[in-house]
Amino acid sequence: MQHIHFNEEKQQFHLQNGSISYVFGVEEKGMLSQLYFGKRIASYKGGRRYPRLERSFSTNFQDVIDRNYSRDTIPHEYPTYGNGDFRSAAIAATLTDGDPTLDLRYAGFSVEKGKPALTGLPATYVNDASTAETLFVELRDEKAQLTVRLAYTIFSDQPVIARSATIMNNGSAAVQLDKAASLSIDLPYQEWDLLHLNGSWGQERSLMREPVTKGIKIFDSKRGTSSHQQNPFVALVDPNCSEDKGTAIGFSLVYSGNHEELVEMDQYGQIRVSVGINPSGFSWELQPEDTFQTPEALLIYSEEGLNGMSQTFHTLFRENLSRGQHRKKERPILINNWEATYFDFTGEKIRAIIDESADLGIELFVLDDGWFGTRSHDLRSLGDWAENREKLPEGLKGIADYAHGKGMQFGLWFEPEMISEVSELFTAHPDWALQIPGRERTLSRDQLVLDFSRKEVRDGILIQMQAILDRVPIDYIKWDMNRYLTEVHSSTLPPHRQGETAHRYVLGLYAMMEELVQGYPEILFEGCSGGGGRFDPGILHYMPQSWTSDNTDAVQRLQIQYGTSLVYPISSMGAHVSAVPNHQTHRITSLAMRGDVAMAGVLGYELDPTTLTEEEKQIIRQQVADYKQFRRLVQYGTFHRLRSPFEKNQTIWAFVSDDKTECLLYYYSVLAQAAPPLDIIRLQGLDPARDYHCEALAATFSATELMHSGFYVDPIIKGDFQSRRYYFKGK
Repeated sequence: MQHIHFNEEKQQFHLQNGSISYVFGVEEKGMLSQLYFGKRIASYKGGRRYPRLERSFSTNFQDVIDRNYSRDTIPHEYPTYGNGDFRSAAIAATLTDGDPTLDLRYAGFSVEKGKPALTGLPATYVNDASTAETLFVELRDEKAQLTVRLAYTIFSDQPVIARSATIMNNGSAAVQLDKAASLSIDLPYQEWDLLHLNGSWGQERSLMREPVTKGIKIFDSKRGTSSHQQNPFVALVDPNCSEDKGTAIGFSLVYSGNHEELVEMDQYGQIRVSVGINPSGFSWELQPEDTFQTPEALLIYSEEGLNGMSQTFHTLFRENLSRGQHRKKERPILINNWEATYFDFTGEKIRAIIDESADLGIELFVLDDGWFGTRSHDLRSLGDWAENREKLPEGLKGIADYAHGKGMQFGLWFEPEMISEVSELFTAHPDWALQIPGRERTLSRDQLVLDFSRKEVRDGILIQMQAILDRVPIDYIKWDMNRYLTEVHSSTLPPHRQGETAHRYVLGLYAMMEELVQGYPEILFEGCSGGGGRFDPGILHYMPQSWTSDNTDAVQRLQIQYGTSLVYPISSMGAHVSAVPNHQTHRITSLAMRGDVAMAGVLGYELDPTTLTEEEKQIIRQQVADYKQFRRLVQYGTFHRLRSPFEKNQTIWAFVSDDKTECLLYYYSVLAQAAPPLDIIRLQGLDPARDYHCEALAATFSATELMHSGFYVDPIIKGDFQSRRYYFKGK
């Protein structure tokens, strides 16, 4: 089936599959204009051609007497700055003569089967070229001799458009890029709500919803990473959109550095959304024949509410973004020693934790921070990736062999991007840290950031890591990053090109990750940045799972995991059972509820098993056994959010197998109340032709009864911090 159509007579492009249509065309003066994005239409005959009418104070083209056609009002595909469109630009540049404007006109197109990769950047992909088509549209500025090549990929079976831009300098003089968005789209007037994922350390990806009003709203990170504070995602949803009904348009940037999501409602109620690298602090010099590639941005359409949008993101990220042999594998149940020991451990203590963990049925032991250099606290030794034989006389290999002998896998923590001032590496190479000459170096967690834009710096760390990975049988790596970037300045770039450093840092990070994951494909890599500070699609291209948050409190994890699931698949979300009182909130919750919350992600434990009572050990053994039974359903089933912790005292979510023969539902109640109303649960996503048996309810129901009539939570919940699990088996 052909997915990309071009109407030669009307100069219009129609990208189309079984779910969506994306239509844009070439208007007068070579302007590229957005015409329609939404549910699939069979054909486009021009009903959405922008009306020609004069608008006061709007600009007009130089040689056109008629005032009814203006850059300031038409819906654009990739708008420029400074020549008549006063809305936010997708691209901005400065020429050598000081000219800050661009005038991009249509110059041609081409179509390719499949989806080409982006050089040096993560992006979605297809294994079969017949499952996608890519349209390339060229825009040119004749004075600047600049060409912008817009890429649009439509997938054959998903309501997704992948977009990016390549900027090429075809002239004889340098051009300075000041902004280069990955995606821009103009939508007609309509009432919309805006969703975004805000947060902080320990409270990542809180779901925020507000109406779109006139003006500009920017959601961004200037921290050098995608950040805890603002995920690279926004969505427009109709005001009545719920989890299972209504229209939602999702935008996500496949990038791990400074980003900006901009939503603007103009004077006439039209909406512009642009997504890309944050222009704040960014510039890029394009010498003649140089090119600049933007990251990829994803555009998703759903008429099945937020769950429909999320399920598309989940499938796309699992099938077309994550890579490697672990992409579809069941992830191991791990135990991490961090909250059990922090820096204070010995080989004897680690072996004792491994002994108890193996007895509980846990599959992977992860040795966290403190195993290297002279690292007895967080003031020293980052960058010195050699084992501390005083702590571990048997060495890492001895610990790994011990874990393997107990039938467990062995994992190790690294923080490759960081350097301590008190370290052998800093003594030898103080210039390797990001810093500005004549300025104080800003510390965070008593550490500095290595300049990963420089290959020799990356290689200096990579060689140390490879020396360990080649000698020690390691099954898993946790890649951490515990601070943001400051003094973003590279000693290898001239002064006028320092605006490139932040992006070059991210490109260097990706290059090093690529070398490691390709060099050690058997290792399962997990991303981390003080929890969920770099939980983004870019990292998922290299590491199929990330640590969702340092906050392991079961109550707060309900919101964190619920918000994260808006975009990211369950298979990507690390979720651990920790000790009580919780180390972040000091709250005491039941081991049962802690387990039920963590079992709704990639299960792990973050506690000292040597201190558990026999009763606690038995509960954990049962949790581990149950999770192994349901693991594939949880990690790779279709996820349905049924009730939000941002709105209610109860949270409900469920997992349905692809063949709809199984459903696992979790019900969580935070605070008990006197004389509560009787609660009814209704499921989603079942096969309406099937019956389902639930052992916990000791009954068999039709799917339609479960989805429309529902069942009571009976007996009622008594006590705070309670949870229940219901498993339905189709007959």
